[in-house]
Amino acid sequence: MEIIVICVAAFFTAVLTFFSGFGLGTILTPVFAIFFPIDVAIALTGVVHFTNNLFKIALVGRNTDKAVLLRFGIPAIFASFAGAWLLLKITVLPTLLHYELWGKTFEVTPVKLMIALLLILFSILEITPSFQKVQFGKDKLVWGGVLSGFFGGLSGIQGAIRSAFLIKSGLSKEAYIATGVVIACLVDFTRLSVYATRFTSANLHENLMLLISATLSAIAGAYMGKRVLKKVTLRSIQLLVAVMLIFISLALGMGLI
Repeated sequence: MEIIVICVAAFFTAVLTFFSGFGLGTILTPVFAIFFPIDVAIALTGVVHFTNNLFKIALVGRNTDKAVLLRFGIPAIFASFAGAWLLLKITVLPTLLHYELWGKTFEVTPVKLMIALLLILFSILEITPSFQKVQFGKDKLVWGGVLSGFFGGLSGIQGAIRSAFLIKSGLSKEAYIATGVVIACLVDFTRLSVYATRFTSANLHENLMLLISATLSAIAGAYMGKRVLKKVTLRSIQLLVAVMLIFISLALGMGLI
């Protein structure tokens, strides 16, 4: 049953997130968490996320904006080390609030609440008409890389913050998608090197079939997304990013994911 649930989630999420540039790790992590401890779920999701992004690089990597990649990617790599190290030190952050819904107990942690507030701010700005002409300068990209890398290493949630900065950096839709994918791969490789100590406890060899199935499903979803890329406008991608930021930030803030 877990293979079916995770594969279906991986496929449809990969199609949707091909354009937004984020969401695969954010959505897959709680799905994996149904069957594994949260730190193990983050590590396993990282494997699927990294492999899927390698495939996406093969599809669109040639459109990467090298200047933005350096400005954003290098700070993200260093910050992801710090975030991943912190995750291993405090596997479960102190909980701010417990509540029950639908017969289940949900938790609101400081890190989830902080990310949620950041995302809701970006989403509100993204749908504000006066914000449409605003573009982030190169110095802002550095801070975006720090925030995205740190929270990516700490919680696996990096794409939403990354996309909120890159979508306003003046890139074409092709460059936006490609640059985001390459940055995501760099951060994934960094945090997976730190998470490696968790793979033994995850019984990786026993769950190899599940990981392979989930990865192939995500790759199939990414290929499907590439097929319809030319039919999608940059504005529609911006709106998709805004809507996903809102939903994910609300779910994070409520402790649902």
